[in-house]
Amino acid sequence: MNSVAIVGVGNMGAAMAARLLEQGWAVRVCDIDAAKVQALEHLGATACASPAEASAGCGALIVCVVDAAQVEAVLFGRSGAAAVMGAPQAVLLCPTIAPMDTVNFAQRLAERGIDAVDAPMSGGPARARDGSMSLMIACGDPVFQRQRELIEALSGKIFRISERPGDGAATKLVNNLLAGINLVGAAEAMALAQRLGLGLAATLEVIEQSSGQSWIGSDRMRRALEGDYEPRAHIALLQKDTRLALECAVAAGFEGPLGAAARDVFAQAAAAGFAQLDDAAVFKLLSRTRGQPSA
Repeated sequence: MNSVAIVGVGNMGAAMAARLLEQGWAVRVCDIDAAKVQALEHLGATACASPAEASAGCGALIVCVVDAAQVEAVLFGRSGAAAVMGAPQAVLLCPTIAPMDTVNFAQRLAERGIDAVDAPMSGGPARARDGSMSLMIACGDPVFQRQRELIEALSGKIFRISERPGDGAATKLVNNLLAGINLVGAAEAMALAQRLGLGLAATLEVIEQSSGQSWIGSDRMRRALEGDYEPRAHIALLQKDTRLALECAVAAGFEGPLGAAARDVFAQAAAAGFAQLDDAAVFKLLSRTRGQPSA
């Protein structure tokens, strides 16, 4: 069935929908924000009023919401998708959520004969749109083969993590913890450069060509220097992801020196009113809290 439903068409979901439409897939979309659905209708998507309506008869459902509570509502809530799905349909779980939640959803779907693909994504909307985002896939090989056409349509950068749902989610949290650490480190370094009276653009150029470089640091600090905090990835998302990563660490009996510090910075940024800004706004926080005017 060369049709797919996408529930949650924010930055990432909309980019995936547009990519699939461009490749000739029949795409149904559902979101609480009618404007987002309408924008995709203009590209050829079919608007649906509920996850159940979107999912009935489709080959696969891509869940692209924010957290586990929203996944629960999409799958098992009122007008939830699971009630109208069955074999050989599949659900791709793309949000960054706790591994135990992914395992729980996969088990409950399996009880209904629905395949579950643990498929968190990374790279941002531009990469989702052009098919270069990372997809971390954990599911049984038969499930992977059944959904391979869709997975490969979404991205050319597929990481086959394991056959065990939950391992994709864990991998994503490990990645996002490091992304958070790198971003806080970059913002701290740039706030220090500002305090020292250095030219920020020149300093960032040096960092980008030297040992301090990180992709997320360069990407976000470029935005910060332009005063561009229009959200591509909200502060609230890395606040959630770093918190989830630290909860996994505690459950595994692991304690590192940097993750908790990064988590606390994102929590402080959210408390300061930056939760819905781009996560580049950690520079605003660290500049302000270190006695500098915010950008």
